[in-house]
Amino acid sequence: MRSLTIRIATLGFLLLSANLLFAQQTKPDDKYNRQEVMIPMRDGIKLHTVIFTPKEQKGKLPFLMTRTPYGVDDNPSPERQQYIKDMADEGYIFVFQDIRGRYRSEGKFVMQRFGRNKKDPKSIDESSDTYDTIDWLLKNIPDNNGKAGIYGISYDGWTAIIAGVDPHPALKAVSEQATPADMFLNDDFHHNGAFRLSYGFEYSVLTEAAKTDSLYAFGQYDTYDWYLKLGPLSNINAKYAHGTLPTWNNFIKHPNYDEFWKKQALAYRLDTPRTAIQHVSGWWDQEDMVGPQSAYQVLEKRDEHNQNFIVMGPWRHGGWADGDGKSLGNIKFDDQATATYFRKEIQAKWFAWYLKGKGDGKFAEAISFQTGSNQWKNYNTWPPKEAVTKNIYLHSNGKLSFDKPSAAEAKPLDSYVSDPAKPVPYRARPIEETYGPGSRWYFWLTDDQRFVQNRPDVLSWQTDTLTEDITVTGNPFAKFFASTTGSDADWVVKLIDVYPQEYKKELKMSGYELMIADDVMRGRFRKSLSKPEPITPGKVEEYTIDLHGVDHVFKKGHRIMVQIQSSWFPIIDRNPQKYVHNIFEAKESDYQIATQKVFHSVSFPSCISLPVMK
Repeated sequence: MRSLTIRIATLGFLLLSANLLFAQQTKPDDKYNRQEVMIPMRDGIKLHTVIFTPKEQKGKLPFLMTRTPYGVDDNPSPERQQYIKDMADEGYIFVFQDIRGRYRSEGKFVMQRFGRNKKDPKSIDESSDTYDTIDWLLKNIPDNNGKAGIYGISYDGWTAIIAGVDPHPALKAVSEQATPADMFLNDDFHHNGAFRLSYGFEYSVLTEAAKTDSLYAFGQYDTYDWYLKLGPLSNINAKYAHGTLPTWNNFIKHPNYDEFWKKQALAYRLDTPRTAIQHVSGWWDQEDMVGPQSAYQVLEKRDEHNQNFIVMGPWRHGGWADGDGKSLGNIKFDDQATATYFRKEIQAKWFAWYLKGKGDGKFAEAISFQTGSNQWKNYNTWPPKEAVTKNIYLHSNGKLSFDKPSAAEAKPLDSYVSDPAKPVPYRARPIEETYGPGSRWYFWLTDDQRFVQNRPDVLSWQTDTLTEDITVTGNPFAKFFASTTGSDADWVVKLIDVYPQEYKKELKMSGYELMIADDVMRGRFRKSLSKPEPITPGKVEEYTIDLHGVDHVFKKGHRIMVQIQSSWFPIIDRNPQKYVHNIFEAKESDYQIATQKVFHSVSFPSCISLPVMK
């Protein structure tokens, strides 16, 4: 059997958070001194930590730290890291730490470790490890001002927000960026109960097959065929992992929204902001777009001291950390350097106020880069209360309109055949390994959706050419009526901006179909994520899917499109379309063809509910 993993180092690159691999650790002209320490935790375990202090430090400085499972040895001097350069130029004491069980830190790694038992003084979690680290830094690193901040992207964003659950008194500012919030409801591993197969498997290998980052050795460039030939999910352990990946084993043990997932989610862990918190989210984040928005909403309910803020921009996962942010994939933002602006005008100024008292401390509750119009917006609440709900309805002949279906509707439904043996790819092939060489994973959410336009198992509806701009700001919902001949089904819904067929501003973008919002629901969870139910074959049922936050202007001359399909492979595993107790234990014989029907009539008015700004 082929080796389960290959080391990342052999591939030459990987961006998971904002931790880039660099060929050289230090240079003679670096502005910071570097030291390595092993910091003891309350249970005796020591965590490998790299500390950078300014060579020409003037006055006492605060700590800025990040805690990561992705390795800190290769971090260069802070002023050479684009992500934090604006802050490095001003001066902080920077701290980078391997979390326990990863790279050079002692202990055992546990994916999204549960909260500790506070009755046991020796019990630990990521919050206590952060507390102990800050406590050690205050006592052992000279010329600090007694304040600390923490930041990070993805898993590092999660460790950042967890640090705020039970913070050290010196922790004054937390910037969680692209944190996952609920691994069953949304984010990395599931969306509305639908399992994110390729990411779930490959990330489990990445973090758990070895103490350092590793990739699975597929032996082929296009992984679509590999996952299709895999067959039932049970074959991962039967043929490849053999029970060695704890996270994959947890997928199998917890196919529904049970206490395991609930206690892991931020809604369970968070109550009230105990320090200033900044949430950062990308509109086209292919991993954790929902997490920061969910975390913001949870804390906003009890934000009595105006400490809870959110920033949203036109970025992929971590896209604000590097580059200028003037474009993403094929999409351009009118020469606006959105990432540069975030790092300099938002992130740097936010930490400068909370850790140094520099500036006026006046920050908008919600800062958003509105796409379509391509301009920054400030809002007093998120979602903004000014938005008015308007339904846009599906009609016969592929029409989409703000008018409700009438009795004169030519055809009350559209149908397609969903075949698990021929699943709809989630992006144009080849589908490279998620973090493999040449992977287009990072911007697939901006891909032109015309690549599925002629598939018989994808339905599309679109408006006439818009005669005026329509601004959608907030959370759109898909509310549609459908039936299946099977006893389970997946429903994928996409809200799309269709460019004019002759787009003179940039001719190659003519007719482009840009996803603005999208998500998937596993039909068995339509009533409850905890108690799945089979679907009655042939019965028309109503489905509601939260398509999550957007701030977008559908411009005059464009069209609005909606697509619905029942597979999105291999980012989402194939639904057998026959109800089984646990899809991770399904047999090859359980996978069956089904006919799906989507209704649009007076009795069943399927629509997308849009939050439209006046």
